[in-house]
Order: sequence, then structure tokens, then C-alpha cells
Amino acid sequence: MERADRTDLARRIHSAAHLTGTFTLRSGAVSHEYFDKYRFESDPALLRAIAEAAAALVPAGIDALAGLELGGVPLATILSQVTSLPAVFVRKQAKTYGTCRLAEGGDIEGRRLCVVEDVVTSGGAVLDAAAELRQRGAELGPVLCVIDREAGGAEKLAVEGLTLHALYTMTELNTAAAGGEGG
Repeated sequence: MERADRTDLARRIHSAAHLTGTFTLRSGAVSHEYFDKYRFESDPALLRAIAEAAAALVPAGIDALAGLELGGVPLATILSQVTSLPAVFVRKQAKTYGTCRLAEGGDIEGRRLCVVEDVVTSGGAVLDAAAELRQRGAELGPVLCVIDREAGGAEKLAVEGLTLHALYTMTELNTAAAGGEGG
């Protein structure tokens, strides 16, 4: 992606999703800025542009995209359309009825998955899902996210052998929004 296009996409994401105020994050930390991923995930043109840019972050040798409930599901779905890779949808916990599966949409045992998440802060949701996926026989490739909040998530994932590929860091989005180059 050319730098001008990348900066424009960063500005579009920031404009759609950046909120200020007081927000408690999943990690329990309090932040005065928040990226509401549902605002970029519910905009079909923006979501498609994100997927087209993120497709370059998916390495060869991936068998399926594993979208984490809830924000990773629309991303994995549109990324599946762009890359032609199948998608599976990973629940926060396995169903206790019906198929009783953690991941819906296909088998994960013995498959190399690229975990897809919307925003990574501490990495807690990804680590929880990774442990469950590995327990069920999945091999994990990289973790792909749209926004890395740069709050230690990448480092925590690395400890567990997971590499984070972020389309943007929070710094890049804020820089682009302020009129600089976002990546």
C-alpha cells in the first residue's frame, strides 16, 4: 500500500472510531481515548479497505483465519473474502449445547490459523483464545489486528510464541489524524 493511501486509511479509521472520555478497557485499565471498532466494522466501505490493506499481513502457509468473538468475526469474514482463505469463528468459551465447539465454521485440529482481532491492548483476549485453540490441536501463526494500542499486548503475546502484526499502532492513527503520516 502506498504511503498516501495508508495515511488516508489511518485518518478514515481514526475519524470513524476514535472517541475521547473515560473508558474502562477489558484489561481493567482506564483510558481517556478509545477506538470503537464497531464504528469501522459496521461501515462496509471502510471495513473492505481495512481488509484489503490487512491481507498483506497474512503470511503464506495459513490454513484459515480465526476471528475472535465478537470484533474479530466481521474482520475475519471480510478478510476471508479478500484472501480466499476460509474463516472460523472463535467463541470466548465453547458452547455447552449443540456442537459444543469453541470454533465454528470448520475443523481447527492440525490447521495453521492466523488469529484475527480488532484491537489489542494487553493481549488478554488473544491469549485466552490461543490457549483454547492450542488445546484443541490448532497450530497458531501470527495474530493480526487492526489497532495495536501499544499497551504491552505485543510483548505478552511474544512470551507465548505469538507474533502480532498490526495494521496500525495507536500512535500511527493519532499522528495521521493530526495531519502527519500514519505509517
